[in-house]
Amino acid sequence: MNSKSYTLPLGLSNVEPGHIASIVTCLEMTKRPVLSDLLMPEGISLDLLKNPDLSAYRELFRKIGADWLWFSRLIISDEELYDILNRESTKIFVVKQNGVEIGLLELDFSEKHTCELVFLGLDSSVTGNGLGRILMNKALQIAWSSGIERMWLHTCSFDHPDALKFYLRNGFKPYAVKVEVHPDPRLSGHLSTDSAAHVPIVRN
Repeated sequence: MNSKSYTLPLGLSNVEPGHIASIVTCLEMTKRPVLSDLLMPEGISLDLLKNPDLSAYRELFRKIGADWLWFSRLIISDEELYDILNRESTKIFVVKQNGVEIGLLELDFSEKHTCELVFLGLDSSVTGNGLGRILMNKALQIAWSSGIERMWLHTCSFDHPDALKFYLRNGFKPYAVKVEVHPDPRLSGHLSTDSAAHVPIVRN
């Protein structure tokens, strides 16, 4: 997400054809939550990813995020992605079901006393059964056990319709709203054109 900040004028603002615009909500947690020790269901594991293969990572990223227009890790160079994934401050976990990769959890500790929940997602075949809550519980345990004072994340209007409510239920509070505009990754070939059917494609 571009760090430059502009204040939009009141009323409607045009978005160029071939682009997408989403409303981004930033949320934070500034007090360590009281957590239950939720166990992973039988056959489900959460494994720390070491020496990640870029192609395999992108494949999992696309598998989990295509329906919600996750594209940030698909549009950057191999060099930039390698740098991100291999930073000491980056912790990546893969959720597996009987050895098959079905989920992704990524935490960023690069800011002092802070953890960003960068990605938390599951394949659509395993959503709706409480696994997301367990994965969030694990994310909170890992983050807060490292001695942080703040945890934050952002979600957007392209995300699962229950995503924002999910984060609120887990103790995050909104502190900022932004609008992100970006070339449509479905038109650049980074995602298939049938991805995220709830977001219309407006061509040039």
